[in-house]
Amino acid sequence: MKKAIIALEDGTCFEGRAFAGSGEFYGELVFNTSMTGYQEILTDPSYHGQIVTMTYPLIGNYGINEEDAESRAIFAAGLVIGEISRIYSNWRATKSLAEYLEENGKIGIDQVDTRSITLHIRDKGAMKCVISTEDLDRDSLVAKAKASDGLVGRDLATEVTIDKTYVWPTGGKADAEFRVAVIDCGIKLNQLRIFEQLGCECTVYPVTTPASEILDANPDGIFVSNGPGDPAGAADITRLVGDLIASKRPMFGICFGHQMLGRALGADTYKLKFGHRGGNQPIQDLRTTKVEIASHNHGFCIDADTVDPAVAEVTHVNLNDNTVAGLKHKQQPLFCVQYHPEAAPGPHDPFYLFEEFIDLMKENK
Repeated sequence: MKKAIIALEDGTCFEGRAFAGSGEFYGELVFNTSMTGYQEILTDPSYHGQIVTMTYPLIGNYGINEEDAESRAIFAAGLVIGEISRIYSNWRATKSLAEYLEENGKIGIDQVDTRSITLHIRDKGAMKCVISTEDLDRDSLVAKAKASDGLVGRDLATEVTIDKTYVWPTGGKADAEFRVAVIDCGIKLNQLRIFEQLGCECTVYPVTTPASEILDANPDGIFVSNGPGDPAGAADITRLVGDLIASKRPMFGICFGHQMLGRALGADTYKLKFGHRGGNQPIQDLRTTKVEIASHNHGFCIDADTVDPAVAEVTHVNLNDNTVAGLKHKQQPLFCVQYHPEAAPGPHDPFYLFEEFIDLMKENK
């Protein structure tokens, strides 16, 4: 195993060893508090452009299996953990975490003080970094981190979206009760699995698809998925979503999709200091006062002060910092949430949101 240096743009450096991969890897250094689900996190396209530090120490102990992948590849730029498990034990596992990272050309670093990294990010904020097993000169690496591209202003969703339209499930669903148009900003597959479970056939479109093509298919509802990057940098996607809103069909958005719907309705977004990433975020539904625990992965947020009260209302808030976690249109069958009701990984408390979308499509038929 090679020595590795993690250098942040503020000059802070951490030393560890590469248990998988080698070379130089760039991204925004963030932390995730989930206790399980490292495979789902790595394959979540929302982590494109980010290097993920896991706060939980037992990483790699149940290996990797193909069923738990949330997309076609690993999208996180790298993984930082306290210590890689020397063995894995799981009847479903087919390979180790180290093998998985190696196969996908990604870096994995352990023997790092992940608590120190997490405290530093909480204090100073998520920031650009570089991990290297080749250049071990700290001053050189800090300069490279400063010069690298950050997330602000970047449309990363267009980088991770699919190349061409496809139908889920494969071959279609002959007995589908509803047909949903899905805008792939970096979708997690469990969202599609849930729609299938609830009787839907999904047609998944790249974010570059014209609104006219989507609407010509006459879907019963439109879903805008999660994805990476700065929502303010995705003007073309915002325009697409605005055109779809104008059709007045039932719409549902998750995470980046929530931000796109919010911006299309006139609200602004801003970058959080260190974001929300983990499976244990407390959310309050203001309509019922009920509190649910939800999975999160976002670094940007809707500005509550810019939501037009004549157009939309805030329906959910994050109880850790009172940030906007849900919106609902006041005249149209449209709502969205900042968190991940599909879990994978995470709790299943917010599953009801998919059922609310189904109900909107039933009412609209």
